[in-house]
Amino acid sequence: MDDPLLRIDGLTKAYPGVIANSDVSFDIGRSEIHALLGENGAGKSTLVKMIYGLVKPDSGTMTLDGNPYRPAKPSEARQGGVAMVFQHFSLFDALNVAENVALGMETPPPMGDLARQIREVSETYGLPLDPSRTVGTLSAGERQRVEIIRCLLQDPRLLIMDEPTSVLTPQEVDILFDTLRQLKSEGTSILYISHKLEEIRALCDTATILRRGKLVDTCTPADTTARELAEMMVGTTFATPESRATEKGDVLLEARDLSLPAPGAFGTPLRGVTFEVRGGEVLGIGGVAGNGQDELLMALSGERLSAPGTLFLKGQDVARQGPAFRRAEGLLTGPEERLGHAAAPDMSLTENAVLTAALRKGLVKSGFINWSKTQTFAEEVISHFDVRTPGPGTAARALSGGNLQKFVVGREIAQNPDVLILNQPTWGVDAAAAAFIRQSILDVAARGGAVVVISQDLGELMEISDRFGALNEGRLSATRPVSDLDTEKIGLMMGGAHDMEVAHVHA
Repeated sequence: MDDPLLRIDGLTKAYPGVIANSDVSFDIGRSEIHALLGENGAGKSTLVKMIYGLVKPDSGTMTLDGNPYRPAKPSEARQGGVAMVFQHFSLFDALNVAENVALGMETPPPMGDLARQIREVSETYGLPLDPSRTVGTLSAGERQRVEIIRCLLQDPRLLIMDEPTSVLTPQEVDILFDTLRQLKSEGTSILYISHKLEEIRALCDTATILRRGKLVDTCTPADTTARELAEMMVGTTFATPESRATEKGDVLLEARDLSLPAPGAFGTPLRGVTFEVRGGEVLGIGGVAGNGQDELLMALSGERLSAPGTLFLKGQDVARQGPAFRRAEGLLTGPEERLGHAAAPDMSLTENAVLTAALRKGLVKSGFINWSKTQTFAEEVISHFDVRTPGPGTAARALSGGNLQKFVVGREIAQNPDVLILNQPTWGVDAAAAAFIRQSILDVAARGGAVVVISQDLGELMEISDRFGALNEGRLSATRPVSDLDTEKIGLMMGGAHDMEVAHVHA
């Protein structure tokens, strides 16, 4: 029984201009929760794609339960007992839970039998689900349950989980961890990828650390501090973000009873959102995914216009003004969806730089783009924010998620905003890059800017925010000083416990 469940020996995978994995070797034990750590671009995604049959290695071998393992496609991996819950859910909103689960199965049973299996398995593992519920009506945490139950119905020997807690409240994280520990006790091994290092320390038995495609260390997370884990990942020390105390200035952004209908069948309406943020201040807005975060950012950026008198920028009513006017006045935003919303996938980084910085950086004159000036600006962002890319001519889609995130956040901060609004600024970003982005946010406030950070990362909000409010079903709680809150209170607010000084909502 000492033999590992999965043995990885010398896996190598290269793409034009980059070696994603170089001679990676490690074992995943039986009944083990094994963490895979590394900064953005370290090769984690490529490695798990090889294990799951999505990518074919150039060289190296794998052995599963003592037998050669070479999955040519995910269905072969599943037949071998390997299942994967992806960071981005692959669900159809218009179908119900059972129909979505059936789509992920090779030979699904009749719907009645499948519904019964879903109920049994979901209750057994403390993840209750109604098979008849339409997925579009589910919270992000419930959607993740669908993905997990779909995997568990395959009775996997190895379950791969990629950033599984990025959309969960602290209470939902506790439920998930109980489920994973139960699976471990029943003999399932779990390969767990996360940038949340305290979670790794609490949950995982072993951690394998990749850096720039190579395996650089293995450790026991419980015996290692989060800072030590982060420094193993990046190979150097890095500073903890520090707030530079500054006098709070005038109110630069104010929402007054801001309401908007849902933008689509499965969107969330905004219901009487009211807040203000002053110069030198960071307002943190928390909430489980799907509670109006995207809708709030679109209302604040000008992508969706609201009724007159509901949004004020530096005292000026901008509710009926679009994004270009708001940008000219100093309100800059970074949406959560980096590829497609924050950046055009097939455009180069230089072209993506001009998309939002044309006006404030003077990149366009008489209708013509100054490409030399634009490229210089893109190079400055790449350099200052340590974006790992061959150069500014690289297409946005060619960057790893974390490196593209550094670019799109850096592009906005480099324009010296008066008001900066960011949704999930460090989502999927490694510890060192997250610390740098958070410090950059604090620097904006230190210069007298007003910052709104919408995030599902409570540690992040507690670290950088002066005040906090929670979004739940499109309503924003009253904002409170972070010094008055703890993680438990914030988690309850995110879950909808709005008896805690709920912001006034007009009938």
